Amino acid sequence: MATNMRGLTQFIADIRGARVRELEEKRINKEMANIRKRFKDGNLDGYQKKKYVAKVIFTYILGYKVDVGHMEAVNLISSPKYSEKQIGYLAVTLLMHENSDFLRLVVNSIRKDLNENNEIYNCLALHAIANVGGQEMAEALSEDVHRLLISPTSHSFVRKKAALTLLRLYRKHPEVIPAAEWALRIVAIMDDMDLGVVICVTSLVMALAQDHLDAYAVCYQKAVDRLRRLVIEHEYAATYAYYKVPSPWLQVKLLRLLQYYPPTEDATLKNILHEVLQTIMNNCSEPSRNVQHNNAQHAVLFEAIGLAIHLDTNSPLVTTAAVLLARFISSKETNVRYLGLDTMAHLAARTENLDAIKHHQGTIILSLRDKDISVRRRALDLLYSMCDVDNSELIVGELLRYLKVADYGLREEMVLKIAILTERYASTYKWYVDTILELISAAGDHVGDEVWYRVVQIVTNTEDLQPYAAKVVFEYLKSPSSHESLVKVGGYILGEYGHLIANEPGYSPMELFAVLHSKSQFCTAPTRALLLSTYVKWVNVFPEIKEQLLNVFERYRHVLDVDLQQRACEFYALASRADDDELLQNICEEIPPFPPRESALLNRLNKKHSDTEDKRTWVHGGKDINLDRQLSRRGSRKPTLGDVNGNGTIHHGADAANDITQSLMGLDLTTSPTSTSQSPTTHLDPVSAPASMLAEAGIPRLTVSPNVERWFEKLCYSSEGVLYEDVQLQIGIKSRYHGHIGQLAVYFGNKVSAPLTSFTTTLHVEEPEAISASFAKIAPSTIAPRTQTQQLIHIECKKPFSKPPILSVSFLAGAHQTIAIRLPVVITKFLEHVKLGQADFFERWKLIGGPPRESQSVFPISLNDAGHIDLPKQRQVVSGHSFNVLEGIDPNPNNLVGAGILHMSVDGKVGCLMRLEPNREAKLCRLTIRSTSEDVAAEVQKLLHKPLSADTAHT
Repeated sequence: MATNMRGLTQFIADIRGARVRELEEKRINKEMANIRKRFKDGNLDGYQKKKYVAKVIFTYILGYKVDVGHMEAVNLISSPKYSEKQIGYLAVTLLMHENSDFLRLVVNSIRKDLNENNEIYNCLALHAIANVGGQEMAEALSEDVHRLLISPTSHSFVRKKAALTLLRLYRKHPEVIPAAEWALRIVAIMDDMDLGVVICVTSLVMALAQDHLDAYAVCYQKAVDRLRRLVIEHEYAATYAYYKVPSPWLQVKLLRLLQYYPPTEDATLKNILHEVLQTIMNNCSEPSRNVQHNNAQHAVLFEAIGLAIHLDTNSPLVTTAAVLLARFISSKETNVRYLGLDTMAHLAARTENLDAIKHHQGTIILSLRDKDISVRRRALDLLYSMCDVDNSELIVGELLRYLKVADYGLREEMVLKIAILTERYASTYKWYVDTILELISAAGDHVGDEVWYRVVQIVTNTEDLQPYAAKVVFEYLKSPSSHESLVKVGGYILGEYGHLIANEPGYSPMELFAVLHSKSQFCTAPTRALLLSTYVKWVNVFPEIKEQLLNVFERYRHVLDVDLQQRACEFYALASRADDDELLQNICEEIPPFPPRESALLNRLNKKHSDTEDKRTWVHGGKDINLDRQLSRRGSRKPTLGDVNGNGTIHHGADAANDITQSLMGLDLTTSPTSTSQSPTTHLDPVSAPASMLAEAGIPRLTVSPNVERWFEKLCYSSEGVLYEDVQLQIGIKSRYHGHIGQLAVYFGNKVSAPLTSFTTTLHVEEPEAISASFAKIAPSTIAPRTQTQQLIHIECKKPFSKPPILSVSFLAGAHQTIAIRLPVVITKFLEHVKLGQADFFERWKLIGGPPRESQSVFPISLNDAGHIDLPKQRQVVSGHSFNVLEGIDPNPNNLVGAGILHMSVDGKVGCLMRLEPNREAKLCRLTIRSTSEDVAAEVQKLLHKPLSADTAHT
């Protein structure tokens, strides 16, 4: 750049040659004055504008404030020459902030460059959008960036930049990006042939999926398939092998993406994942001498272990992982020790059996004294997660000992974790009080208000504990130096329960007053205010020290602090009343037990671990905490840590209160802990619901046309045929059923002379508790021209259902296309023929009885060309719906009688009888279904009614 602009080269040389700052400033001021004059005079060609703007940029980079060149930079962006356009974009990204008014002038120029066929111009525009990324720019240009990303004509490096630009815009302004509506189109790019594009798009999908799990659910299948192709089938270009590890960055991202979703129930995906994870662990069984190879393998391995833990903590994979982790936490490499401890903490936070981790408890405790603070922090997290009833006293004791020498950066977090563990696993209340008071005494300034609030609540609600707590806190206060938090606890407990120990030697009212009052001179105003409240309580129960207490109130009546002065005046007036005064006695009564409240400690701890762009899929603290966290993320909230009720029992839970005051100091003492319930999800119709709502919920919009409806209805009473067909794709079905199990062979035919790429099939089941449907294998991502591929679907009927599974097919054929159609899987498919004689049939018919176990309808029918009832058609429909047509049962030969047994894996077998009575003269037909299940009767009647009725029947 500088070699083509001699003026710029000379300017840079002069600046570098300046021996003192004054000479540098003088040269810059001279140049800036010249540039202002030239810009003011105008008539500059593109080269001169470029040169002067480059000088302005260099001056800005040196740290000087510049106030010229903005308009010229805007003009340079519109230049047709690359060198001038490049300087213009550089100036815009450096000199202008995201709210600059000048940016409004460049939006159209940037849009023009995005729409150019020149990939260099595309990239310059994308860089500018990503670097500036203002709200207005995001709103104006996000659609254009998305178009570049999905365009089949965009170069790979342009698509990579477009994906990362969208990621940047989404992180800054998530409301601007219609993430759910773009979901299927963005996820389709995960099948791209270029792994560089796949890595960038996966980064984008990771960010979008965290906030739109349902809309991006199809990415789960894509991630599993890509991992299989990378790890097992080794489908990757040699350029993406990093020290013989296939694209470790992509593997890590895919493994992390899978952890955002609950473990899959699909047997096919489960098996593939198990094979992938097993292969990754086997590859890392023996360390390599090459450091870079080890680093890449370990990066993938630790993420794979995290996914194995997420899927099933009882699987053999996790047992293998525990053995590997034991080796890693003793490694000489700091990074490996760090990752080993962090992953073992993940295992401890999820598993039910901590025995494998407890074997290495000594090594973990030694890690608290590691030379690296990040390793020490991970060791603290692991000890916190692996603590249970059996080892709680050992771990808490070790943490208390280490607290006295721990880094200041660790102490506040340690205090919170010690307090939580002490409360959660307290074997006795005495141990709890001893430990917490020792913690407050040792930690000092690092003890938050939540800790002593919690002690107060538990002591107040546990009557047997009150005398012991008063004695112990008094002994701690006798020490020469007591931290203010300890004084607060002592002030509260001795004020409420000091009278319980006042008759014992060494705990007389005068001694209590002397020790507590001696600490007040070193305390802040809020603590002194609390001590004044303690003293007024003592006026009521310790009349022998009333004179000393009145003297204290008298002194505080003249202090400058308004709160202290007001309290002292009010307490002095109360204390001056007669000893038998009812007002004084009523005001100074003991505080009643707190209602059950949730601990605020865990909430405080979780706030310290703020989310980054990549959200954690688990939290430290054991299996119960993580289970309840998952429930709360789905909308139902459970109480957490030690809810304390009036009789002093602790209820263990797992979420935190919203704030301290709600947790302990609520004015409305009659209310129970806040709880929220999730309103039932509104049912979305796949045909009529708004597209944005369907996309957010991950529900495909049904493809609607007369042909599609006709094909579906015909396949409901036949075993094979066409389910869907257009100019590009044909979908055919063959099915067979036995009992409650069914199998569908779905044939996808590519009718065009170009391949269908990013081919994806998914199943959406609206009633998963009643019917399950899953693919036997993942569909191939490409269907070659004029070829056919087949997929098997396994069906299981559990209970009566009315909504068939929806098959969603998406692919790229120039543009992205999505087809969603109902599979012809209806409840009658699971009927089995039953042979009945006339007597048996009518006996059972009468036994079942009428409504509600009978469903009946009368509807018009059409006659055939000869004017007769179309009996063959009616027989075809009835037998197609799996009823056994019984001959010789009904005296009227035109009537059809059928019987069948519905098989369900959960609800068992249900009998079903059918009677069809057509009337030629009236052109009407009566259909009656009786079943031992009223739901089955209604659904079967609806299924048979439609193809038999003249209003809806198709010829």
